[in-house]
Amino acid sequence: MDDTTIAAAVKYIECIFKDNVDGHDVDHSMRVYQNAMHIAGCCPHCDRQVIALSALLHDVDDHKLFASENNANARRFLEAQHVEQETIEQICGIINAVSFSKNRGRAPESIEGKIVQDADRLDAIGAVGIARTFAYGGRCGRSIEMSLRHFYEKLLLLKDEMNTDEAKRIAASRHAFMETFLEEIGKEMGPQLPAAEMMER
Repeated sequence: MDDTTIAAAVKYIECIFKDNVDGHDVDHSMRVYQNAMHIAGCCPHCDRQVIALSALLHDVDDHKLFASENNANARRFLEAQHVEQETIEQICGIINAVSFSKNRGRAPESIEGKIVQDADRLDAIGAVGIARTFAYGGRCGRSIEMSLRHFYEKLLLLKDEMNTDEAKRIAASRHAFMETFLEEIGKEMGPQLPAAEMMER
């Protein structure tokens, strides 16, 4: 891999996410990058450079955070690094395939896309996923009860939508941890919890 470009991407996301503390921050992007590199290690024929850059840049044009269009922030960085246009298009395609809401039930065609999608979804579940859900919910003014609905609308569905065997293996234990958490918080909050009817399913 081109370590210089990877290092530049890390500096870029440190800058662009400097003031973000809602779970879509530089730490999230770095965990996605680390997840992706781990999964890539189990897929010997993948393009690690494309995976690394796609993972690091996957949130720099997220509509929840930025008003950019056509992956403008990612493209600006990649062009400044003199990345070939064909590779830029490949990376932007992978980034666009990450979003759960926009790609529900659809797996990316390339192994690189599958790996980055899995890497991002792994960071949405488990202990970190729980923490991120409430961090983002707080930023948006959501109550605990409202944030709990997100588990049933998205997080509990992710285990069965992983693409790679390694991601499926990791997701299984993280999913189980979320189920334990939801069972406990359901007991503590009692029947007034709006999501209680979902928890009984």
